[in-house]
Amino acid sequence: MPPATPRRTVLAAALAAAAGTAASVAPAAAAAAIEATGDTPDPGLVDNRFWSTYTDWRCGTAAGTRAVAGRRPGLVIDTPAGRTDYADPHSGRTSTWEYATWTSPVHTSTVPATEVIASWNAHTPPGTWIQVDLRGTYGDGTDTPWFVMGRWASGDADIRRTSVDDQSDGKASIWTDTFAVDDPASGLRLVSYQLRLTLHRTPGTTLSPLVWRLGAMASDIPDRFDVPASAPGLDHELTVPRYSQNTHVGQYPEYDNGGEAWCSPTSSQMIIEYWGRRPSSADLAWVNPDFADPQVCHAARHTYDHQYAGCGNWPFNAAYAAAYPDMNAVVTRLTSLTDLETLIRAGIPAITSQSFRKEELTGAGYGTSGHLMTVIGFTATGDVIANDPASPSNEAVRRVYRRREWENIWLRTKRYNASGKVVSGTGGVCYLYFPDRPTPVQRKALQVVGVL
Repeated sequence: MPPATPRRTVLAAALAAAAGTAASVAPAAAAAAIEATGDTPDPGLVDNRFWSTYTDWRCGTAAGTRAVAGRRPGLVIDTPAGRTDYADPHSGRTSTWEYATWTSPVHTSTVPATEVIASWNAHTPPGTWIQVDLRGTYGDGTDTPWFVMGRWASGDADIRRTSVDDQSDGKASIWTDTFAVDDPASGLRLVSYQLRLTLHRTPGTTLSPLVWRLGAMASDIPDRFDVPASAPGLDHELTVPRYSQNTHVGQYPEYDNGGEAWCSPTSSQMIIEYWGRRPSSADLAWVNPDFADPQVCHAARHTYDHQYAGCGNWPFNAAYAAAYPDMNAVVTRLTSLTDLETLIRAGIPAITSQSFRKEELTGAGYGTSGHLMTVIGFTATGDVIANDPASPSNEAVRRVYRRREWENIWLRTKRYNASGKVVSGTGGVCYLYFPDRPTPVQRKALQVVGVL
């Protein structure tokens, strides 16, 4: 049997006040409960490595970049290493850019991996953009080429934000935003990797992107149709804004046919506003004033991947969230609902990716080959409380889903679609957005799930 389709392809489709509302569990009680949750994620499944400190940036290999200290250490252009022409396949324009690079040290993953997903947090003022590349070494001693993991800018006036298709070395391929070993059953794994940043700017200027977080999640999630059930451990709900993607159907069809496919940016916008951030009126001036919740349209435009032709690129959503003041965002995998309970207990909601047939999730009323929801809490019996953007109105967004059903559709890697064909599942992928200065309780929770 040929290897299954990589799991990535299932995706078809005021701060203090906010934090105070969210953290209704007393901090001391929350911290004690988080301590009791035990170890970090199983080191045999998930490995996270992020570069974000001044020391991190000074440890890499720089060619024209320099590390900057301060409240939020990062990487900027110092003296450009050269110039390059970039022919943008989505705008048809060829432009000349100055560039500088930074290459991370080799990271040996605690998990010999079948998949790696990079993510980054950056500010790209007009006239700048970044590219993120990955190169690794397999367990057989051979090396990959440099793979492009994303060409990104927060805006779309200079380049069109894009992933890059048709990248393969005969052993692994890039599927939109995910490095995936082509045949995991062969035993081949990626054992180490480096990331490379290329910062671009308009020639002759002093402009520069600022990158303050770069990293990747490596994983080896076993193929499975079912996962073990976790025991309920939390009765708590966060107050998170509710937005429906379906109220935007037909709006801005140039961004993946409008709202019907906007589950990812709609979920991202909910959590961005939970943390007290939102676009300014000037940011939203381009949106038709007749449209309600224009910030959802804004999120769709600023997460849109012009190659993927959709708003569901995982690291592009994280980068969009982190573009707001003092925010961080990562793409990772969690291993159970216990991990999600740890985060909710600390006041941190999560965006999760799942796929299912209509009959597999009671109360959803639809089936999907890939969908993002925001998990905001748990009931007394352990059921999942989610802000599901696939709802007819903002008021209908809050849903309660059966724990066992929800956990399985989120964490499995194999499933049967409506035609009875075996297809892939996302294996616990989620986005986590959090402030640059999390509280001690929040920091502990993020450490428990392996992100900090």
